[in-house]
Amino acid sequence: MSKTLKRPVAGERPSCYIPSRLEDRRNRNRTLRQERRRKPDKPDDFVTYEDSDSEEETPSQQHQVLSTSYNFVDYIRSRESDLREERIMDPAYASRHILTHDMFRETPISLGSINKVFCSQWLSNRQVVFGTKCNKLMVYDVNMRRVDAIPTLPNSHGTSPDTQSGIHACQINPSHSLLATGARHSADIALYLLPTLDPLCIGENAHRDWVFDMCWLDDQFLVSGSRDTKLALWRINEDLMDFPVAKDGEEEQDVPSYAHITPVAVKDCRGAQKIRAICFNKEYRELALLSLNGYMHLFNAETFSQKLSRKLPNCQENVCIACQPNGLYAVGCRSYTLLLDPRTLQSVKKIASRYSGCGIRSASFQGNILTIGTGMGMLMFYDIRAGKYLESCINSSRTVVLKASRGYVAQFPDEEVDGFQQNKYLPAIYTHCYDSSGTRLFTAGGPLPATLIGNYAGIWQ
Repeated sequence: MSKTLKRPVAGERPSCYIPSRLEDRRNRNRTLRQERRRKPDKPDDFVTYEDSDSEEETPSQQHQVLSTSYNFVDYIRSRESDLREERIMDPAYASRHILTHDMFRETPISLGSINKVFCSQWLSNRQVVFGTKCNKLMVYDVNMRRVDAIPTLPNSHGTSPDTQSGIHACQINPSHSLLATGARHSADIALYLLPTLDPLCIGENAHRDWVFDMCWLDDQFLVSGSRDTKLALWRINEDLMDFPVAKDGEEEQDVPSYAHITPVAVKDCRGAQKIRAICFNKEYRELALLSLNGYMHLFNAETFSQKLSRKLPNCQENVCIACQPNGLYAVGCRSYTLLLDPRTLQSVKKIASRYSGCGIRSASFQGNILTIGTGMGMLMFYDIRAGKYLESCINSSRTVVLKASRGYVAQFPDEEVDGFQQNKYLPAIYTHCYDSSGTRLFTAGGPLPATLIGNYAGIWQ
């Protein structure tokens, strides 16, 4: 979980400097080597050999081992005291421990008559921003348990009601200084300054249809994808930060002044029908796109040119994509999740859903754990290293699943919705996100049928 290289006080050795740890370390390594050397019943087709069988470590290596503490308390104390020590912590360990020991508890969030939450991001350790189908941008304060509305930005052409089709994406740049999200017109994008959420600019004249997703390449460049099958590249210059706003004493407006920007470049995604999801692969410097006709497309992030397109195998309703730091892709489909090799886009693993017909609506990586949000109000967790769903340490016979509360659904006594039964209703998890510590999880969504109005949101901690 943690690793701290302790610096001793003058004339003393750190408390973790126990010579017997070296012997324990040698015994563990010896046992591991013997296990590797044990000949299997069937010879392997591929075998690797170690360069050396030596068990001896140099004095400097032994000194470093004895000076390293794996105690989490030492890590916390070193960080609190701001000591000049090398400290490393695996942020995914806390999430894994809480999940496998059944420690997450849900706190439902009341959102009134808001219709379906589509996207979300943690702004800080106490605030979550999310966008809804009814075109509202909201901020939830975890400590105060209060929801506040952020004004959406209209474009220079005006906005008619039929163009307000929801905020489908919100993304924070790497330095956490800007929030990019949908504008009042669903084909435009809006940018806000963080942490104040003051409006900075609106991006227009790029798309003719709803913006479904967006991602940051770095602190200045942003890419948006739309149902019109176009990708737009935006640049947020430093000059925009100095855009004049209303000063004290001036007449206040409903929405402060903000700039209007146009895209640097707009590209058609060849072979696509309605771009549904985008992610940026930092390892390979490429953009990965999902289109609703079952294709995955790759763009070179540096030249903004299309590299290839590949038909996904038996992929229906592919609406979400996630990328692990090492480049592995995860694509959510109707009844399973695909893991794809980033070099060839070949399927590495088909993760079947444990519940038939649930539909995968959201996906994200937290270290080696793939979190999967379903259309039946459940979150599932797949361990990439172990190659199976995360198992509970409390009850080894079951896997870890978080089941969401019902949320809110509007009643339609005069209408019938195919396949919908109120007594069996569970909300779809359209979005979920971990906080920076990995110890809290925000989940949100609403009813899966498009004709139903409702919402769901909750904090797991």
